Amino acid sequence: MKLSKIIYALLLSTLIVATLSACTTSNSKAGGFVSDADIVALSYKAADLLMEQAGDKIKPNSNTIVASYADINNLSVSSTFGRIAAQQVASRLTQRGHKITEMLLRKDIYIQERQGEFVLSRALKNISVEHDVTQVVVGTYAVASRNIYITAKLIRTSDSEILGSVDYTLPLGPDMRQLTRN
Repeated sequence: MKLSKIIYALLLSTLIVATLSACTTSNSKAGGFVSDADIVALSYKAADLLMEQAGDKIKPNSNTIVASYADINNLSVSSTFGRIAAQQVASRLTQRGHKITEMLLRKDIYIQERQGEFVLSRALKNISVEHDVTQVVVGTYAVASRNIYITAKLIRTSDSEILGSVDYTLPLGPDMRQLTRN
């Protein structure tokens, strides 16, 4: 009787170790599963870095637009990821006391419904005059097999000078994969 309990305990222990080993392997960088990062924290950090780089070049009470981030392979297309990342940057800038014009309420900025608002270079001066905007945050992203590569820039509308720029990556986990589907 004791021998059967020992064998049962050994088999159960082996099964548990094998199961945990399989989980560890599938969740590793070498395996197929990639976990998601905290997109909010990274978007906030990007916003903080943009403003830190711009420093005194931003006038007090100046107005900023944050445009949806565009897919680098097709700049007229965004995704849920491109829209939410831009909204998080706008949220962080607002939290830090910057004046942000909400583009979701401005129908004239949208290029295509469901694909977000885009500030195109040829329209930048028109938008800045129409909406009293002195700077704009624009971004692009590229989806690779395991990461999303993002570039965000803070651009002065009067002369297109880049006041700040930040590059960062997000692992392409299940949430990010879903958010980047068009």
